[in-house]
Amino acid sequence: MTVESVQPEAPLAPGLREPPRAGGGVPVLGHGWKLVRDPLAFMSRLRDHGDVVRLKLGPKTVYAVTAPALTGALALSNDFIIAGPLWESLEGLLGKEGVATANGPRHRRQRRTIQPAFRLDAIPAYGSIMEEEAHALTERWKPGETIDCTSESFRVAVRIAARCLLRGDYMDERAERLCVALATVFRGMYRRMVVPLGPLYKLPLPANREFNRALADLHLLVDEIVAERRASGQKPDDLLTALLEATDENGDPIGEQEIHDQVVAILTPGSETVASTIMWLLHMLAEHPEQADRVRDEVEAVTGGRPVAFEDVRALRHTNNVVVEAMRLRPAVWILTRRAVRDTELGGYRIPAGADIVYSPYAIQRDPKSYARNLEFDPDRWLPDRVKDIPKHAMSPFSVGNRKCPSDHFSMAQLTLITAALATRYRFEQVAGSNDGTRVGITLRPHDLLLRPVPR
Repeated sequence: MTVESVQPEAPLAPGLREPPRAGGGVPVLGHGWKLVRDPLAFMSRLRDHGDVVRLKLGPKTVYAVTAPALTGALALSNDFIIAGPLWESLEGLLGKEGVATANGPRHRRQRRTIQPAFRLDAIPAYGSIMEEEAHALTERWKPGETIDCTSESFRVAVRIAARCLLRGDYMDERAERLCVALATVFRGMYRRMVVPLGPLYKLPLPANREFNRALADLHLLVDEIVAERRASGQKPDDLLTALLEATDENGDPIGEQEIHDQVVAILTPGSETVASTIMWLLHMLAEHPEQADRVRDEVEAVTGGRPVAFEDVRALRHTNNVVVEAMRLRPAVWILTRRAVRDTELGGYRIPAGADIVYSPYAIQRDPKSYARNLEFDPDRWLPDRVKDIPKHAMSPFSVGNRKCPSDHFSMAQLTLITAALATRYRFEQVAGSNDGTRVGITLRPHDLLLRPVPR
């Protein structure tokens, strides 16, 4: 039982309505088949039915929230916890004892353990590593060669996370293993979320065997990282040391499973979401050369022609806005779920205890009710005189409240620095065989983005 579930219950207001039900469900699968067939379009159309809409995913009734204000209320209310189809599908990867899936006192203790590594005043200590990796990326690429943006984006995201937070020199081989395994695991987890046919996923089918092999390799990789640190006897000032020395509510060392799950939560979701965003930023640089030129001009004005450095990040305002706008149109995390811990209400609708709630940052961040020219790539919409017109909670890429991603400043710093380094060095062109269509899984990224760097 979590602390949220024992809060005093306020009486519900009389006359609460039942949310309308979305049309188009089919027997057995309900609306799950639409989430498999065209999930982004399906979630984007739900607001036409109301601010809260009932769905059927297999045998379960799920409540979809479509209005920005209600997603904010959902994230900030103690009536709802981290749970539901998304988190259940992620437990095979993230475990039940990591900060991403924990609730109540355990979650608050875990946040206290990891938060110092992500404080705003802690980020500059990672600056030299971010610089090295951003510039190494541009040095590794050769003019005219074809870049596999998937593997390159994962590699730089994993290396930055490992070198900054785990102080490990986890080079290409491990980054490549993580990249390959994550692609398989996240694809399988998405299927398990939208079509919850539990027993069938335990059958020895080829797709299930591939999923299980990839999941096992991920966990083996984490065990290697923890074992190597213990064997070294070293205690650098990093997140892994903090975990190895952390204590629980009774003052005892936290268990091995919790350490394992926390390292998984550091390496995998963060690397997946940052890598996906880097892919979309590369796509943006190729598709919008005028914006790439503006980034280059800003960087040169700030640096005077020297290589861009971490200390320049705060001055790169347009570059930062380019990153934010890319995350608005192409959020890595496109769907989230919560669970009601008691009978409650949301937007005037009755939500029963135990109900699962789903919402889509992708749909909310593209909603024409919130954004003028909603599908246009326009970084200037984040200028001070325009951003005030955007409704609250219509753009929350790192969530809000006690579930806000602790690494928001860390992620934005590396994304801004990488974008600046890339746009200053190269223009980008898509090549034959590139597929920039959206691959939908637990996260969004291009199917197979292939680019050619052209020196400036």
